[in-house]
Amino acid sequence: MDPIIAATHADPYPYYAELRAQGGLTFHHGLKLWVASSARAVCAVLAHADCRVRPLQEPIPKTIADGMAGQVFGQLMRMNDGERQRCPRSAIEPSIQLIDLDTVRALVNTRLISPDADGLYKAMFRSPVCVVAALLGFSPAQCRAISELTADFSACLSPLSNELQRAAAHVAAEQLRGYFIELLAETHGDLLKAIEQRFAGNEETLIANLIGLCSQTFEATAGLIGNALIALQRQPQWRDVPLERVLAEVQRFDPSVQNTRRFVAQTCEIDGMRVEAGDVILVLLASANRDPLLNEAPDTFLPDRPNRRSFSFGSGVHECPGQRLAMEIAGATVREILEHGVKLEQLTWHYRPSLNGRIPMFSFVGA
Repeated sequence: MDPIIAATHADPYPYYAELRAQGGLTFHHGLKLWVASSARAVCAVLAHADCRVRPLQEPIPKTIADGMAGQVFGQLMRMNDGERQRCPRSAIEPSIQLIDLDTVRALVNTRLISPDADGLYKAMFRSPVCVVAALLGFSPAQCRAISELTADFSACLSPLSNELQRAAAHVAAEQLRGYFIELLAETHGDLLKAIEQRFAGNEETLIANLIGLCSQTFEATAGLIGNALIALQRQPQWRDVPLERVLAEVQRFDPSVQNTRRFVAQTCEIDGMRVEAGDVILVLLASANRDPLLNEAPDTFLPDRPNRRSFSFGSGVHECPGQRLAMEIAGATVREILEHGVKLEQLTWHYRPSLNGRIPMFSFVGA
């Protein structure tokens, strides 16, 4: 076991507890990086001005730097610091907060869900992106296309992607860009209008971050939905509890994003440790969520948990601006899955290959 493999392990949480016991911020000689595992260390890293979201010498991964996917990546607010992060965020975050949640639920309810493995896959991965695309003003047919292209584009964001996936991601990025250029030239939804009114940058940066809004929805929301289904299978006593409470605890207890990384821009001290310029810090969000100094009885699943605290959506300037929207989409989707008669007790799963995500891929016993 190591802190990266842990993300897709059947139960990484005892291992995370061992890491916390060794110290909040420790150096892993095998991986040649620092590991922040305690709530205190994670908070310190995420708040530190010298901890950047990308290495200074490689703002765009070399594997995609020469294509359209790389051009989009380089403008994403979640992959930038400073003004390149603040400008799109200041337009997108307040606009998302104004989305009518009844509208979100209605859009989820229009999705057809079949009680089989393919139906679950589409509900987890395709439906959330379709909802976001519809909120932006795309037609139902366009939403389906946006969803499929987002899946192709998102593949390149993982270091595990292969050459064929990266080539497909460049094509998908180009096509997504075309869809958004056309949408911006037409009459579109209230959400996109609100974002446009607040946006102070150029159109290419806006388009890149609209693509980013879809890609951010793709895997993280899928994992939230899937991990909620697992929680309800394992603890059926919570099926009668309001789903909002269940989802709130799922995102703390078993988050879809297990870790993130920060890159040290200059030598500094973090949580009592000296880190050097160029060092990499693996930030174990999921481990911090289970820190008993952050949450009492952290290994117990409690939908009614008082004073719940979580790093699953990040913290500080890079905290996910779409948390409210993601939670609503996930909750409405889980509700639809249950109402369509999916038998949770028949589910089996493995985790999608990933260095940081915990996203179950379902099948049915005997299928």
